[in-house]
Amino acid sequence: MPNYRTADGTVPFKPITTKEKFTIATKDSFDYPVFGTTAFFAGLSQLQGSGNNVYGQGVKGFAHRYGISYADQVAGNFFPEAIVPALFHKDPRYFRKAEGSKKGRLLYAMSRIFVSKSDSGKTNFNSPEILGNGLAALAGVAYHPHERTAGDALSQWGLTYITTDMLGQIAKEFWPDVKRKLFDKHRQTASADLR
Repeated sequence: MPNYRTADGTVPFKPITTKEKFTIATKDSFDYPVFGTTAFFAGLSQLQGSGNNVYGQGVKGFAHRYGISYADQVAGNFFPEAIVPALFHKDPRYFRKAEGSKKGRLLYAMSRIFVSKSDSGKTNFNSPEILGNGLAALAGVAYHPHERTAGDALSQWGLTYITTDMLGQIAKEFWPDVKRKLFDKHRQTASADLR
């Protein structure tokens, strides 16, 4: 899967421009895997019967849920990856630790929900993650016809955006290692078969 928001934390920091921040958000919103993820969340919502009185079931209900889910993903990309970072001069990227103990790397990945870099490279509070996702959740209140309370927005912010981003950061930290082990094992097996 494409990953536009991860940077190597072991190399010297190089800031990105506002245009690059918007490019990251655009690619994260319109790259082909997003449409599969959107279908997954829309299908999950349909299975749970979420919004049955508003969306119904069947193809029409799924199409409504798909549109809402896609809008959520776009808002969840642009606010924390482009809009808030541009306004507050923050870097929206996840800087991969890539070395150290597994426990240390796990705690590091989880902590990056609250810690980020500014455009100057200084470590500080991750306002794009917290504020940006809060704004995305508030925007969702406008187009979620059955979820318009402050509690709904808070749930969307905490459960959908923050938790999903934390799991994403853990995946970003460890997936390159897993992928390398899988492909090295596959290459070794293929080489042994050729002998």
